[in-house]
Amino acid sequence: MNSKNTQRKTSVGRKTKVWFFISGAVVCLLLLVSANKLIKYTSTDEFCMVCHIHPHAEQAWMLSTHHNNSSGTIVHCTQCHMPPEGEGYVFAKAKHGLKDAYGYFFKDSASIDWEKKKLLENAKKFVYEKSCLDCHENLYPVTLSVNGGNAHLQYETSNDPINCINCHLNVGHYDKEAALHAQDTAFGITVTSTEPPYESAAVVTEFKDFTETLPGTGVSFDMIALPGGTFNMGSPEDEPFREPDEGPVRKVTLSPFWMAKVEVTWNEYLAFFRATGSQGRTEGKTVSTQKTDAISGATPPWGAPDQGWGKGSRPAITMSWHAANVYCRWLSQVTGKKYRLPTEAEWEYACRGGTETPYFFGGNPKKFSSEGFLRKLIGPDTSVIASYAVYNVNSSSKTEEPSFVKENPFGLKNMSGNVAEFCLDYYSADFYSVDSIRVNPRGPARGQEHVVRGGSFKSDAKDIRSAARDFTKTKAWLVTDPQMPKSIWWYSDVIDVGFRVVCEPDPGLIGK
Repeated sequence: MNSKNTQRKTSVGRKTKVWFFISGAVVCLLLLVSANKLIKYTSTDEFCMVCHIHPHAEQAWMLSTHHNNSSGTIVHCTQCHMPPEGEGYVFAKAKHGLKDAYGYFFKDSASIDWEKKKLLENAKKFVYEKSCLDCHENLYPVTLSVNGGNAHLQYETSNDPINCINCHLNVGHYDKEAALHAQDTAFGITVTSTEPPYESAAVVTEFKDFTETLPGTGVSFDMIALPGGTFNMGSPEDEPFREPDEGPVRKVTLSPFWMAKVEVTWNEYLAFFRATGSQGRTEGKTVSTQKTDAISGATPPWGAPDQGWGKGSRPAITMSWHAANVYCRWLSQVTGKKYRLPTEAEWEYACRGGTETPYFFGGNPKKFSSEGFLRKLIGPDTSVIASYAVYNVNSSSKTEEPSFVKENPFGLKNMSGNVAEFCLDYYSADFYSVDSIRVNPRGPARGQEHVVRGGSFKSDAKDIRSAARDFTKTKAWLVTDPQMPKSIWWYSDVIDVGFRVVCEPDPGLIGK
């Protein structure tokens, strides 16, 4: 009797386990099918557009070559903005989905800086290299141009990482104002100014502020007389966000000099280009001139160097350090004065305007900076800094005209922010600690890159401090230049660096 009961219980137990197993398998199968359908549904273009409230995102996509092309092929949202399936697709989808949902429900779309999100450094976070290569397997199709072949060869052989969107940033979302990889042979030729041309350069008879005039043009700009003096160059060790190359602090003495009130504008730079530009010349070729002192200027740029933001009184950008230096030589020649790029010491002295605080306008970098969880949560303090600097919080991700900000104590504008500025000196990370020259220092005798100062419209507040240092990155700034050899006049991959000029007074003018 007991044996039969035991067999009966065992049989029931087995049947129960089987039914539990079958039920579990069915439930798992249903969950998998449902999850798969859910993933597919939430991966459709229509679903993406429900959550993504970027203005004109769908229209820009439909006008792009990823939708509007001769083959009729449509590249869908997730084919660019997700990795290929099986390579972290689900994880990436969950990560981006949660972030998008948070933005959709808790952020005001009108307050989002969409222009900033289109910048290359931000776009790299949402476009997957593996997905580009998953579709574009053949990097050397028969229709590829010579410049395209050179660029793809560099992509495959470069020791430094290069992303597809370094060159193809706007193939997914059409942007009519985006720089095109084609030579602009009409650049700078059209003159829109209605001002009568000046007959001669300004005559300066004493050391005070003056307005320079460019002969044969309607272009002028203000030069501010800066008294000589001694100041503390560099940042103290307790300054927030201080970098090692900013010290040690040292006392430096400078002779009087003039500095341009604002960064060199497009009006000024185009006057130089029209006078010296080598139309039709290719990079690397020598241009013969009738005069031994003639200056051969830049070749036409590739694309729109002003990024479609406008020229006029906005700061000139995307020219190389070499081009800026040649501009100073030309300016000296046409005005009869001694123009050049500022030394690093002159630049910091001019920026500080007699102050020794992190900024010439005062304030704590920790409160101004957008970095850190707390600042991202409650936002940085902009009550003072926004009046004096064009930086990542108030710039709309582009340059601004000089009227956007107030002057520093010396009467100069945009020393902090707007565009970073070339200096005459070669860059050295330890130069402050090894240099013994304390009167009119000129930086190292040799080097590979040059000092860049001031930060830009892209910069966080910590990087526009008076002592903050940076340097040119020539190789990285020429990644997408399709020419062989690379241009010596124009950078293809930096849009936030410009320059301003200084002028050396004749010794006889000092004291007048």
